[in-house]
Amino acid sequence: MRTASIALTCYDRDVYEPSDDTFLLVDALLKASGSWHAQQRKLCLEVGCGSGFVSCSLALILSQLHVSHHLIALDISHAAISATKSTLNAHKVSTADLIQGDFQHILADTSTFDIVIFNPPYVPTPDEELERTDIARAWAGGWNGRAVIDKFLPLVPKILSEVGELLLVVVSENDPPGILKALHAMDRSLHGGVMMTRRADEELLSILHVQRR
Repeated sequence: MRTASIALTCYDRDVYEPSDDTFLLVDALLKASGSWHAQQRKLCLEVGCGSGFVSCSLALILSQLHVSHHLIALDISHAAISATKSTLNAHKVSTADLIQGDFQHILADTSTFDIVIFNPPYVPTPDEELERTDIARAWAGGWNGRAVIDKFLPLVPKILSEVGELLLVVVSENDPPGILKALHAMDRSLHGGVMMTRRADEELLSILHVQRR
């Protein structure tokens, strides 16, 4: 299955470079795609699109499966939106809308989505790092790495469709079981587990896969 090419992916010092967590998320999309069917149109969302590598990969996977789809990619960074646009164009992907802004504001009044993907700032950092406006905000997650994740979780019951699924990148310090428990407490129809795990240097990366039942 074809996914985005690094050679055609655009990023610079102001945009998060595709890394181990990026590739793990794309591998998780490939695994999840086994249950996607051509007759089901998919409305998709990537929160924090960065270079556009994941959004582009998702669009390419759906196209190869002949799944009709539309993708919304959003990021707070103008540089990331510009990079994603260039990455999509380089791969001739035209089924996406790009939105710059804070996801809390953008997703407060929005449609529901069938596929939601998010590689959030998950690295445990001093809380002061959260105030930075440079590339550090792509990874700075506060003392337990959950500052941004915890802002996102309450939106999940609202933005996930009845057949929707969420793929969320986390590390062990984020307390993955606690995240799953919190989502279930917010909406009893939400259930999930760890889809994939991979060691990357000192990080133990995981993909949480959440669906309605």
